[in-house]
Amino acid sequence: MNARTVLSSEEISRSITRIAHEILEANHGPANLTILGIPTRGSILANRVAAVIARAESNFDTENQVGTLDITMYRDDLAKQAARTPAQTSIPTNGIDGQNVVLVDDVLFSGRTVRAALDALNDFGRPNSVRLAVLIDRGHRELPIRADFVGKNLPTARDERISVRLTETDGDDSVVIA
Repeated sequence: MNARTVLSSEEISRSITRIAHEILEANHGPANLTILGIPTRGSILANRVAAVIARAESNFDTENQVGTLDITMYRDDLAKQAARTPAQTSIPTNGIDGQNVVLVDDVLFSGRTVRAALDALNDFGRPNSVRLAVLIDRGHRELPIRADFVGKNLPTARDERISVRLTETDGDDSVVIA
């Protein structure tokens, strides 16, 4: 199986920085902004995006504007997949009502994970808006879902695998296609 690196550590870092600034621009600053990562790698990327925003905007409070949204029990493939252990959901203390929420994930493929995230979000309140940020958009959507902020569009064949490696879980930063 041939594997090739399509994003290096530096390219991932630049993509995260660009996404963070695009989020700030679209939101007209950090007010009423909540960033929620979808475990596992989406949560890591959300924290990285939030760190860039916090460096750019001193009034962005990572404690009260960043969280994690587990979607395990909202998936539509639970019967087909092996049992998964749900991750922790951590909604900021101010909640999501009236907030501009940005969901963050590593790879956008069929759109089913995002659909599950939207269902999960409904259990926690009613945001003003919901946007999506992904490191990789690989196409092959099965649902009418698109990302608002994309690190890299990477057209793939359906049978190819995208592996996002992040230092926090994998020891290094890279995106590999096989």
